[in-house]
Amino acid sequence: MIVIYGKPRCGFCRSATALCERLNLEYEYKLLDADYTAEELFELVPEAKTFPQVFINDKPIGGFSELQKILQQGAG
Repeated sequence: MIVIYGKPRCGFCRSATALCERLNLEYEYKLLDADYTAEELFELVPEAKTFPQVFINDKPIGGFSELQKILQQGAG
């Protein structure tokens, strides 16, 4: 299961969700200040500096670029 922690008006957040949709992957999108706080995110990923923060099977993998790499490797 993919969980994407995003924020409003974030191009990379939109790209991450669009990639999941294009590949017909099940994902959950969580929006900053609606579904979680910055403090809650930093408890999960203390080193987070950018958005989105993506988790696969409850494991933090990084952001959009890392998600894209992992999904391309899985398709290859």
